Formats: sequence, structure tokens, C-alpha cells
Amino acid sequence: MINVILNHRSIRKFKNIPVEQEILNKILTAGTRASTTGNMQAYSIIVTIDKQIKEKLWEYHFKQNMVLEAPVHLTFCADFNRFSKWCQLRKANPGYDNFLSFMTAAIDAILASQNVALAAESYGLGICYLGTIIYNADKFIEIFELPPLVVPVAAIVLGYPDEEKELTDRLPLEAIVHYEKYKNYTSEDINKLYSEKENNPQYKKFLEETGKETLAQIFTDIRYTKKDNVYFSKKILETLYKQLFMNNEE
Repeated sequence: MINVILNHRSIRKFKNIPVEQEILNKILTAGTRASTTGNMQAYSIIVTIDKQIKEKLWEYHFKQNMVLEAPVHLTFCADFNRFSKWCQLRKANPGYDNFLSFMTAAIDAILASQNVALAAESYGLGICYLGTIIYNADKFIEIFELPPLVVPVAAIVLGYPDEEKELTDRLPLEAIVHYEKYKNYTSEDINKLYSEKENNPQYKKFLEETGKETLAQIFTDIRYTKKDNVYFSKKILETLYKQLFMNNEE
């Protein structure tokens, strides 16, 4: 399994070959074996194979064609609807309509999604995470007809790869790992830790194409701008209110 992890690549082109149901079931079962708070498994996984539904998803995944081309689309939802109904049927009073419970369920769902990703790659399938699920969570709620206390937090497309990708660069371990206490970064640390990324020929090409002075500006000015971050933050908070996850009063 360690080789699967170390060789992860995001795949965005897929062969027109369906994923066998037996394999898909094993992959989904691997998802259910992920760590979970209190063994509540406060998440649900929605499997999308139908082409018409995928077309609707494609629209709100910023029209990324891998959504249409991948044989399987998986949506991982923070879900306290099921658990709360079980509590009510068993004479227990659920208190999971708050932000903490959303975070608990979201963590459960994301842990399950990582298990699914690793299991899929172990079967020779390719996967790609879709961060756009958060940006348009309200639209996906409509498409999937999600009830209150259910919010999509992660999505994966998977299928048999139709491309060969190089490993994506990663920061060195010393940039990520802190022992005992957090060690804040000096300017010298930042220059050292980001030097390899900034000298990557691929990123230098981005600079030429965009006319930006630094790689950081590609992130702040083009890819993940403050304007977009604020806009989508407001959207997701409104969605959490509508889905009854923001009752933060006793």
C-alpha cells in the first residue's frame, strides 16, 4: 500500500470501460473501514454512473470534462440525518444540528474518501479529487435531493486511466512536519522550502504564460483569489444554515 500512496497521480482522462461492480463494492467497503468519530460513520457516499445526472454535475463542477468521461463519480457527504433519525427512533435526543457536528461529519466523510481513493488505485484505477464540490454545494444538494443535515464535502471521479502522468511535486518533509511544537518559518526557511517548486520548469512556464512576477501571484491573483474565497465562503455558510448545521445555541 505504501507504493500506492507514494505513486499517487491525479488522473483526468479515462478509458471508456466501466468499473466492475464487484471491484466498486470492494472500494466502497474500504471507505467504510476508515477511522470515524465514535464509530458513528456520520457520512454517506453517492455513486453516480448515470450519464444524465453526470451532465448536471458537470455543469457545477466548472464543466470539467473528466466528470463526463469517468465511468464513476463519487460524492462524499457529511451526514447526520441518518444517525439523528436512528437516535429519535431509539428514544434518544440528538443534538447534531450545529457547526461542531458538521465538522465531525465532514472529517468522517473525507477520511472515507481517502480510503476509497487508495483502494481504487490499488486496483489499477485512476482518481481525481474535485474541490468544486464545496464551491457549489447548494447546487449539488438540489441535484442529489439531500435532506437537512446532509452536505457534500468531497468528490472523486474514478476509472481506468487513459493517460500517463508524472508525479506532482511536493514540498520537502521539513516543510510539513513539526516535532513537539510548531516551529514558525523565517524568511530564509520559506526561501529554502519553496526553492525547488519555484525553479520547476513547469511553473516557470506558467509565469511566462501569465505574465506574473512570482509563482505565489499565480495562486493569489488567478487560481485562488481573495474575492472568490470570500464569495464561496459566504455560499457554504448559507448552505450550512439551510441544511440546519448552524444551530449554535443551547
